[in-house]
Amino acid sequence: MTRILLIDDEEQIRTTIGLLLRASGYDVSTAADGKEGLSLFQHEPYDLVITDVLMPVMGGLEVIATLRHLQPGLKIIASYGGGQVSSDDPLASAQNLGADQLLIKPFTLTELRAAIAAALDAPPFAGGQ
Repeated sequence: MTRILLIDDEEQIRTTIGLLLRASGYDVSTAADGKEGLSLFQHEPYDLVITDVLMPVMGGLEVIATLRHLQPGLKIIASYGGGQVSSDDPLASAQNLGADQLLIKPFTLTELRAAIAAALDAPPFAGGQ
């Protein structure tokens, strides 16, 4: 069973996405911020991490950079609620740090499933640009 760590500071998003992913057959753990997420990650193995980019305590960009250092081949999806991606957009930064897939909030269950499938099928991250 694929193990997913979902990191998002919005409780409703964590709960809803967690329920949807569990109903789709995934084993899901959730964390309210990057610090909590990294703590869970260091104690349990995960196949995929889905992280919000902008969060208090520790944001998703720092999470992605840390995860890439700890486990370079880990699959990562970054999510953000800020609209279109541009050169100064946090999602562009997440991609540069090694996010395998990007999701713009609000996203549909179909978009989430497609991003998960694409991330899990992608070759390991090969490093920065």
